[in-house]
Amino acid sequence: MPDFGTDRRTPPGLPQTADRALQVLLAFDRAHPERGVTEIAAEFGLHTSVAQRLLATLAHRGFLVRNDANRRYRIGPAALHLGRMWDQAGALDLLVRPLLAELAADTGHSVLLALPDSAHMRCVVVAEGADGRLRDYPLTNELYPAHAGATSKAFYAFLPAEARSRIFTDRPLARFTDRTVTDLAVLERQFAEVREAGWAFTVGEYDVGVATLAAPVFLREELYGSVSVGWHTDQHEHDPADWAERLRELSNRIGWRLTRPLRARRAVAESGAAARSSAR
Repeated sequence: MPDFGTDRRTPPGLPQTADRALQVLLAFDRAHPERGVTEIAAEFGLHTSVAQRLLATLAHRGFLVRNDANRRYRIGPAALHLGRMWDQAGALDLLVRPLLAELAADTGHSVLLALPDSAHMRCVVVAEGADGRLRDYPLTNELYPAHAGATSKAFYAFLPAEARSRIFTDRPLARFTDRTVTDLAVLERQFAEVREAGWAFTVGEYDVGVATLAAPVFLREELYGSVSVGWHTDQHEHDPADWAERLRELSNRIGWRLTRPLRARRAVAESGAAARSSAR
């Protein structure tokens, strides 16, 4: 990789060239799926020739692809490879499980992170408290229907109405217990209540005798999943408000941990912009 000069914003001891290239790669996100040389140069305070070499190097290794029609860049197939490796390597478990374990230890109950999977939420990370498992088998990869239980409702309540309509309209809603809600109008009223409260609480909607308290998880301002704590109602009786604030705090910590590199990149870009402004 060519030398792109000295960047004093790179922490001491880290290779500056590699750090700058990664900063540029992280500048591509949902809000900015396509970037040009001039745009990158301005954001990071680089000479256009340096920005050009950075983008060309990333494209050479497949992390970016260039649209020859407008000479702008988009994320390339190498990023897809790394994304698949992220799923397979258990990095999410490594980052999130310690956070879930803290609440599991405090409550004694199972705490889990679930991510959307079509019309379901899939448990991807779980930490068990002193009570042990909620079921007789591990919850990892367990699917929760979108209309039943707080784990799902805490997520789907915050989807845009159009996206939620695509999931629920013209789809039969199975009844799992006598508490399962299958009326769309009732579900929409419940979703509105969840949005107002910031958390969802259900008892026995999916599993008889299981209460669940859940909160949405956002990465920056984008809906990502839900985090929930569950317990057997024949063993424990809790006011959900007792744990709601802790659960929201956990949700925020998960969001911070999974977006911290992006936040750091933005802070670097903002500091660079401020430095250029003061120099003028």
